[in-house]
Amino acid sequence: MKFDLKTSVVKTREERLGTIVGWKTGKASELSRDSAFTCAGCKGNGGKRLCEDIGPFTQGSACSEQMVECQAGDVRDAVLVQHAPVGCGVSQVNNNSIYRNGLAIRNLPVENIKIINTNIKETDMVFGALNKLEQSIRDAWNRHHPKAIFVGTSCAAGIIGEDIDSVTNKLQEELKIPIIPMYCEGFRSKHWSTGFDATQHGILRQIVNKHPKKQEDLVNVINLWGSDVFTPMLAELGLRVNYVVDMAKVEELQQLSEAAATVGFCYTLSSYLAAALEEQFGVPEVKAPQPYGIAGTDAWIRELARVTHREEKAEAYIEKEHKRIAPRLEKLRKLLKGKKGYVATGSAYSHGLIEVLRELGVEVDGSLVFHHDPVYDSHDPKEDSLKFLVDNYGEVKKFSVSNRQQYQFCILLKDANPDFILIRHSGLASLASRMGIPAAPLGDEHHAVGYQGILNLGETILEILSHKKFHQDLAAHVKLPYTKWWLSQKDPYVLEKEN
Repeated sequence: MKFDLKTSVVKTREERLGTIVGWKTGKASELSRDSAFTCAGCKGNGGKRLCEDIGPFTQGSACSEQMVECQAGDVRDAVLVQHAPVGCGVSQVNNNSIYRNGLAIRNLPVENIKIINTNIKETDMVFGALNKLEQSIRDAWNRHHPKAIFVGTSCAAGIIGEDIDSVTNKLQEELKIPIIPMYCEGFRSKHWSTGFDATQHGILRQIVNKHPKKQEDLVNVINLWGSDVFTPMLAELGLRVNYVVDMAKVEELQQLSEAAATVGFCYTLSSYLAAALEEQFGVPEVKAPQPYGIAGTDAWIRELARVTHREEKAEAYIEKEHKRIAPRLEKLRKLLKGKKGYVATGSAYSHGLIEVLRELGVEVDGSLVFHHDPVYDSHDPKEDSLKFLVDNYGEVKKFSVSNRQQYQFCILLKDANPDFILIRHSGLASLASRMGIPAAPLGDEHHAVGYQGILNLGETILEILSHKKFHQDLAAHVKLPYTKWWLSQKDPYVLEKEN
């Protein structure tokens, strides 16, 4: 068994998958090729590990605890307790805005997130803070009477070795609801995606129904807070959607084990939960290319249909959608001919967006991904999203891995000189603007999914290109916060090599 649900601690992505957060700029095909190698002494990482370029400092990034916050903190009838200094709760403000917008997009009742911070202080670092944790869990129960309480750790809690399980086990017995410890200290893993796994591991251990009654038309869709594009797509096959984890209720998390299949919009997010549901509960993970572009969406629909025994409906849907999008797609290709794009997002999501850009006839010779998983938890080659991109949509000549480092992104953009960028984490968009490059921050992660997603993205690109003069004017009147020496560099990894 690959997934040990007896322990409350999830293995990190480095341990399971050999995840890296830095790789010199090269061809996408080279990274794909190197990901297939088995290095001597690295067999504990799924047989995979790439050598990575590690810099002498980190300018800014995210951490696993923040990802726990944006997943467990977004379960509608649960409460998240952050066992952390109050500073770790600063992102609650941003997450609350995202959560409320997501609820509105899905036509769900708009409310605030329910997150409590235990406010670990200096004295607590000496004497411990389990009493604060217990009080905070009781406060969560008395204020909200939730169906479950999640408890996320922090660097501070990890440094002093707080025995979180002792408190959660005691209060779960008393309150008679799942109280779920999640070990997500920022220093536990190099990349924040381990935080997704920590939340999903806790759900599998303590919420998912262990004796499921199968629902043959229910499909788990692992997502964040994007618009509801999967319900109409899956309805064409006679299937119902169970959206998880964000904005789900505890009851919907319980029925994860009852579904006929599991899918996702991005393998970075869905890898752990989908593979564990298959191994532990017999829910098939749809192992296919991600649903981006015509080739990827065709393959994804067909595999979902095969798993749920709806092949005829799938073929009728595919044929109908090809005909529907063809006229507008042809016009978009003419309007975008000669344009050059650049993609800077998470790993698997970036692969999908590049495929959509290529469908639109946009030139893409560069991309920055924030991390790279050489393999996903299923270890199935049909989920190798980077190889699918290269094999079906061609080479990406300047492919880079960097953990959201602005100083490197600046040099990469100067070299690529694109007409626009697609970006998921909008903090990098302002840098592009100051360089005269318009950006489309894709806050709705489902914007480019499926057949309609190709048209959606094309229209968005036309819209941001119409504002290019504004960004050029901005670039002419602002100064980048870097030395002339750094701006003269051609290699964004020069500090790593010196280090």
